[in-house]
Amino acid sequence: MRLRLLVISLLTVSFLGALDHTVVSTSLATVAGELGALKLMSWVVVGYTLASTVLLPVLGKLGDVLGARRIFLSSLVMFLAASLACGFSQDMAWLIAARVLQGMSSAGLQLMSQTIIARVTSQRERPRYMAIIGAAFPIAVLVGPVLGGAITDYWGWQWVFWINIPVGAAALALALVAVPHLEPGPMPRHFDVAGAAVFTAALVALVLAATWAAERSAGPATAAALAVSMLGFVAFYFVERRAPEPIVPLHFFANRTIAAGTALSAIIGVGLFSITAYLPTYVQMAYQTTATVSGLVPIATVFGMLTSNLLTGWLASRTGRYRIFPILGTSLGAAGLFVMAVLPAGLPLWVPMIVMAVVGMGTGAFMSLIVTVVQGAAPASQTGTITATINLVRQVGSTVATAIIGGVIGFGVAALLPAGLDASTLTPQLVKGAAPAVQASVAQIYASVFTPIFIALAATYAVGIVAAVLLPHGRLSDEPVPAPQTTSESLSA
Repeated sequence: MRLRLLVISLLTVSFLGALDHTVVSTSLATVAGELGALKLMSWVVVGYTLASTVLLPVLGKLGDVLGARRIFLSSLVMFLAASLACGFSQDMAWLIAARVLQGMSSAGLQLMSQTIIARVTSQRERPRYMAIIGAAFPIAVLVGPVLGGAITDYWGWQWVFWINIPVGAAALALALVAVPHLEPGPMPRHFDVAGAAVFTAALVALVLAATWAAERSAGPATAAALAVSMLGFVAFYFVERRAPEPIVPLHFFANRTIAAGTALSAIIGVGLFSITAYLPTYVQMAYQTTATVSGLVPIATVFGMLTSNLLTGWLASRTGRYRIFPILGTSLGAAGLFVMAVLPAGLPLWVPMIVMAVVGMGTGAFMSLIVTVVQGAAPASQTGTITATINLVRQVGSTVATAIIGGVIGFGVAALLPAGLDASTLTPQLVKGAAPAVQASVAQIYASVFTPIFIALAATYAVGIVAAVLLPHGRLSDEPVPAPQTTSESLSA
């Protein structure tokens, strides 16, 4: 009974963290207008993304050292306080600062939810519960934009943030009862301050470079940020090699399960999460639909992901087998994205909906499962650290790939548009009011620009097939997770 209460609490909190990222999107224009800072609007999202990304390895290490329960409850309290502050924002700088705090606490909620489940269940039980908690993200993607729009229209944008307070308070009360006191690992002799600082600087520079590249408005700044990022990651590699207790132990990747699982996690971010934001634009332009109807394709994608995630989690827990799911999942993803690349323009909308639902099903087949598999290959004393690493590569892959795809679309469409059409002012409404020949031309341009993108993403999933095949054969263990002993436990295959 206590495990069920724990899962309900973790699911609620994970949903709040995931929803807070998606629910804000439809209220941004209203927020920027009322606070009078349209130019800073993107930083409401970028600040949240930066904070939730750069803190992952630090929080993972702190969870191992101080205990996952302590970090989880602290993150939840901070999340509620930040949500309150967001709603009371008097200007955009205040809102951005509060969103940074929200992002920091959201990272702790997401990470510690997975870490706690890993500590209280056997590896065999874990996929089922991890899939339930993992369902928070696709559900948030489905309901977030609609819910955010409705709240903004009827209650005011402040309630987009304040709605977290009653739900989060209930989740906190439940968590105080349900989340067990987990034995923390041994206190490190040296905390890797240098590694954390260098990694944070490198990752902030990378996310900034990706964001500016997507906006295509800061050429020299983008190049400088990218250079700082590359130098930072090189420095981070050498710092971690020398650190007595690094925040990202590089020796993890000598283990085949961890190396292959990390690659699969990155492929989810690069191969699917990156393209989802652009699917409505593609559908509106290539299939001549309204904005409302264009949302059906990403909805079908996410629904396929949700269904497959829950089904494979249940099957893996029931059978103990796991290797077949990432192999099938990456194969479905590669095939589906290749089909998207060769679909001719003008087909009925249900065709891309079905194809992208297949891609979503393929991704969901290993989205949460791979976290479980990798956790089982790491020492119990470093569960938080390895969980942070898996989430980190997925998030960074998604951020960078999203920016690259945005740049390709922007430059590609601008280069191919016929004379008389300006890419900077081209809207679906403008295209729908144009002559049939212009509509057909724009549809063909978008299809031709997206074709190499879909092919590249299909190739990414093809690499994932190789990584999935490299996963060792085996079964998920029924043995209880041992209490953390030392930070030098050997890795299992």
